[in-house]
Amino acid sequence: MRFVLLGAAMFGLSLFVLQGQAGAPSGLPLPAELAVAAAAGLAAWWTRRSWWPLAAVAAVGHALLLLWPPLLAASYHAGRDLVRGRDVAAYLGGCAAVFGASALMGAWRDGVREVLAATPGNALFMALAVVGLPFALGLWTRARRELRRRAEREQIMRAEQVRAQERARIAREMHDVVAHRVSLIVLHAGALEVRTGDEEAARTAALIGGIGREALANLRDVLGVLRATDSATDRATDRAPDRAPGRAPGRPRAEEVAPPPTFADLDRLLDQSRALGVEVVRHDEGEAREVEPAVARTAYRVVQEALTNVHRHAADARTDVRVRYRPEALEVEVRNRAPGSPPAGLPGAGWGLVGLRERVELLGGTLRTSAQNDGGFLVAARIPA
Repeated sequence: MRFVLLGAAMFGLSLFVLQGQAGAPSGLPLPAELAVAAAAGLAAWWTRRSWWPLAAVAAVGHALLLLWPPLLAASYHAGRDLVRGRDVAAYLGGCAAVFGASALMGAWRDGVREVLAATPGNALFMALAVVGLPFALGLWTRARRELRRRAEREQIMRAEQVRAQERARIAREMHDVVAHRVSLIVLHAGALEVRTGDEEAARTAALIGGIGREALANLRDVLGVLRATDSATDRATDRAPDRAPGRAPGRPRAEEVAPPPTFADLDRLLDQSRALGVEVVRHDEGEAREVEPAVARTAYRVVQEALTNVHRHAADARTDVRVRYRPEALEVEVRNRAPGSPPAGLPGAGWGLVGLRERVELLGGTLRTSAQNDGGFLVAARIPA
């Protein structure tokens, strides 16, 4: 709409000038004046894509008819858009040639045209008013635009820096709050495994130690992602005293990060729960097939979180894990029966199912959780695959 208004304004002002209301009359018949004004208006409207047609109309119109509105608009666009010095010099040189041609036409003709175009003082005034001032205004507009863009880039950079600092802070908090305590659990489990004379207790301690070491490895990878988002964070990681020993400074290499668990590790996850005394039975329905890594990883996390809740709230309840391979989706269902004893009251963050729902919905799936009539609980996910 802005360019339509610009074209209409250019048409009206050009026709006003051609009829001698603000300069020398063109001497053309009205149909010809309308055609020239329409060409100027169309060229002004076309500046939404390119302003060079307007510059061409301005050059011809000013040289032959002393038509100055298109030249004024073209000079503004030149100051706003031309960046290289040779382009600016070429445009200003072209304007000088146009004024020279206009002066020759003014000298050849007589009357008001000769006074306006051929007189040096009037020609200089026209050049400053029609070319100099709008060109300077265009330069000022471009400078403001560049300053605004620079300010936006700096604001984005500051936001990224704040985000990186917040990530580093979260990483430090996770390391201090979680990693140290899990490390203590692993150390105590190892000590129990060595010192106990009970073979079953030793196996349980070994299982606890293995789970703790796996949790530490996963936590280390998460901390690496949090702390290695950009170069500034890399430098902060290099200086951090709590960097894992043996890790090279800077961003963790891809081969150093343990691959995340996938659906192929599901049996190992179920075995860990069985070793802790939970009766877990797996049921597969449909023809097993490979699915996308993100789908497999999410399905694994669904089972993992559901079993974690079983350990926390119904440690002695039978749990059925069903995996359904549908043609268009992978369905995972974890259903536990009512616990036979009161829950152990293990602490939890309270965000497990919320984060799980977000993870499933990011892949276009759905997560359903509900308490059962028999006192059990159901976690069911359907993930497009």
